[in-house]
Amino acid sequence: MVTLNKSISSIVLIGMPGAGKSTIGVLIADNLGLDFVDTDKSIELECGKPIQELLDQSDYQAVRAVEEAVLLKEQAQKKVVSTGGSAVYSSAGMAHLTANAVTVFLDVDINELTRRIKDFNTRGIVRKPGQSLTELFAERRELYLRYADIRIDCSGHDIEECLQQVIAATRPYIS
Repeated sequence: MVTLNKSISSIVLIGMPGAGKSTIGVLIADNLGLDFVDTDKSIELECGKPIQELLDQSDYQAVRAVEEAVLLKEQAQKKVVSTGGSAVYSSAGMAHLTANAVTVFLDVDINELTRRIKDFNTRGIVRKPGQSLTELFAERRELYLRYADIRIDCSGHDIEECLQQVIAATRPYIS
């Protein structure tokens, strides 16, 4: 188990699109009596449109800038925060979110992600033009591992199994 040298009041979930951050995040929040926030939904509320529409109207860097502003505004106390898959590109946003949180990487292998993500080109996934899911996975996985306090292997596990793993791993840290 990881030893954290910070006061913990929240859980921040990171990982690829399709890893189950939003689904598992809601269940963790319910189980531990915490509030829940999905930063992708916060971006959409901030801009008044779906992320895919933002990507269609601008570029991935503009969406990342909006995402960073949303991350920096989030008050992550006594919450489970499900981040967008691209949140890890913002070192300032991640530092802000994780200052008083345990960060959990929901790790899913590329084969399972490929099975789960059927709408890669229309799902609102922030990526470089022409970047494939495999390329995006390789680029982001290093960042997820860098920010993670805890890594949960979700490949081949159902939602309930992943939920129980996250709760068991984070319960000692939540005050």
